[in-house]
Amino acid sequence: MINQTMANVFWPGQNPLGRRVSQPSDEAPWITIVGVVKDVKQGGLEEETGTELYFYSPQSATALGFAPRSVNVVIRSSLPADSVAAAARKEVWAMDSSLPLVNLRTMEQVLSDSLTGPRFITILLVIFAGLALTLAAVGTYGVMSYSVAERTGEIGIRMAMGADTGRVLRLVLSQGLRLAVIGLALGLALAFTRFLSSFLFGVSQTDLVTFGSVPAVLLVVALLACLVPAFRATRVDPVTALRHE
Repeated sequence: MINQTMANVFWPGQNPLGRRVSQPSDEAPWITIVGVVKDVKQGGLEEETGTELYFYSPQSATALGFAPRSVNVVIRSSLPADSVAAAARKEVWAMDSSLPLVNLRTMEQVLSDSLTGPRFITILLVIFAGLALTLAAVGTYGVMSYSVAERTGEIGIRMAMGADTGRVLRLVLSQGLRLAVIGLALGLALAFTRFLSSFLFGVSQTDLVTFGSVPAVLLVVALLACLVPAFRATRVDPVTALRHE
C-alpha cells in the first residue's frame, strides 16, 4: 500500500491500483499496489510528507531485504488509555512473552511531544519580538520627544506672536508624525522585499495583522512622543520659553 503523496507524485490524476514498483536492484522483487492510504506525518508536524510504502509484516523481509526491529501500532478505542494498554500487553504476550511494549502514549501525548520544540521556539520568538518592539517604541519616543523639546524656544516665539495652543499642537504633531510615517513606510518597504522575507518565520509577506499592528503601535508611540512635550511647552510662560536653550 502507498500513501496519497506517492500516488500524487508518480501517478497524478491516475489510478495507482495494480501498478508495480520495485527497488533499484536486479534482485528486488516487483510489488503490486493494492491500496492507497492517507498521509501520515512520520517526521513531525512541521515536516513535509514524503512518498511512503506500507507492507504486510510477513512480506517485509522479502520486499525490503530486512525485517524491522520495531513496530508502531495505533489503536483506536473509546476505553481509557490504561485499559487499552493492559489489553494490548495481554494480546502481545499471548503470542510471545518476550516481546516488550514500550512508549505507550495517547495521541494527545504524541501531538504534545511533537510540538515541544516548535512551541519553545515560538515562545522565544514572541519574547524577542516583544523586546524588539519595546526597544523600537522607547527609541521612537526618545528621539521624537527630544526633537520637540529642542523646539521649546520656537514654540515660545509662536505663543508670544499670538499662536494658540491648538495651532501649536497641530503644527508639532503634523511635523513629527510626518517623520514617523516616512520611517514606517521605508520599514514596510524593506519588509516586503524578498531578501528580508526570507528571515521571517511563519509570517507571510501579506500578513495584515503583523504588518498592521506593529506600525499602529509605533504611530501611537510617536503621537505621544510629540504630544506630551509639545503640550508641556505650550503651558510654559512665553518669556521663559524664549530664554530656553
